[in-house]
Amino acid sequence: MTVDIAQTRTEVGNYFVSNYPPFSQWKPGFVPEVLDALNQPPRIEDPLGLYIHIPFCRKRCHFCYFKVYTDKKSSEIEIYLDALIKENELYSRMPAFEGRQLRFAYFGGGTPSYISDKQLRYLVDGLNRHVSWQNAEEVTFECEPGTLQKSKLETLKEIGVTRLSLGIEHFDDEILAANGRAHLSPEIYRAYQWAREVDFPQINVDLIAGMMGETEEKWRDAVRRTIELQPDSVTIYQMELPYNTVISQDILKKGVTSPIAGWETKRSWLNYAFEQFLAHDYEIAGTDIVATKKKTCRFIYRDALWHGGDMIGIGVSSFSHFGGVNFQNAHNFEEYVRILNEDRLPLLRAVSLTPKQRLIREMVLQLKTGRIEIAYFQKKFGVDVWKEFQPVYEELEDKSLLQRENGMIALTRRGLLEVDHFLLDFFEPELRTVRYA
Repeated sequence: MTVDIAQTRTEVGNYFVSNYPPFSQWKPGFVPEVLDALNQPPRIEDPLGLYIHIPFCRKRCHFCYFKVYTDKKSSEIEIYLDALIKENELYSRMPAFEGRQLRFAYFGGGTPSYISDKQLRYLVDGLNRHVSWQNAEEVTFECEPGTLQKSKLETLKEIGVTRLSLGIEHFDDEILAANGRAHLSPEIYRAYQWAREVDFPQINVDLIAGMMGETEEKWRDAVRRTIELQPDSVTIYQMELPYNTVISQDILKKGVTSPIAGWETKRSWLNYAFEQFLAHDYEIAGTDIVATKKKTCRFIYRDALWHGGDMIGIGVSSFSHFGGVNFQNAHNFEEYVRILNEDRLPLLRAVSLTPKQRLIREMVLQLKTGRIEIAYFQKKFGVDVWKEFQPVYEELEDKSLLQRENGMIALTRRGLLEVDHFLLDFFEPELRTVRYA
């Protein structure tokens, strides 16, 4: 069992578990196994999704760890869009894609809403020529409030976006400015009103607990304002400090003290948010998500991917999971474009999962929904996960982090708040102490 760090400060390093094996174990030498998977016969019944990485932003947030650019001209953006279309075309030629339809698509970033209406339509038309989401059940699009106009939101609705995700993060202008966010609170309310008028099937907003300058009073005010908006769902992240953020580099190179609230404080703030949303007709839909009870909210991107579904990530530095292989694209803008111009997939590194690793990957990710079904793993992998990981599960049960009930393993409220800190106890022993990212 790992050391209990519930009382410690937020220092540099990754805690948020988003995949398995850890990214540090993905290597260039495994790239041929990606091509092997893509050349297999198509698995028509398995869900397939497409992630489209738009790496452009007005500003780089001080806590951002994604691959983003703030200095690209319109002509460079258009070169990149052509590269995305080309990459999508190359995948569509592979045997494993024959006859398969997208179940979901996800535009992430960066800031997808940074590109213009014209560029957006050009991109979507180009992508749809090769792998169409005409019949997709969910199309998600991330937005930064300050990049939106009502006309752009109308364009998003026209191209099939079903789930709009607004990166609000906070409502306090001093906190937004201190953390490098490009938008301020008036833009939040304006964008949200337009989004409601356009009438997307599902509107999600993001909040971050523990941004620089956060206080108890300001956090409670942010929760109150979010509830007043009545979004369909809310994703609430606990601030962490991956190695490549501006804040992390200040800590590592300048020796400054971590300016982020400790884990106990952030968990307290997340728990407060849960309580408030539950009191206003929401339900907990994951370790960091609440959803309204007034309508059905679906999270197809998350649920399909976390149940072993295929997802191809196109774009610079994008991540994919396909046929039991995890892989990532070239990490540099110019290299990414160059490789595609050579009619090659821009693959950087990969790892092919063993049957045990596939089991662990699905189990730890599904635990982040708050509960897993023991029979699911018995049927798919032939393994009773409670027995397979009994020492870990029993210790977590003794610590009141989870419980077994009616064929399910369910996290307690405390488990929901701490999940990313104990998931690595399920990792293979040799991978528990390696750097995650």
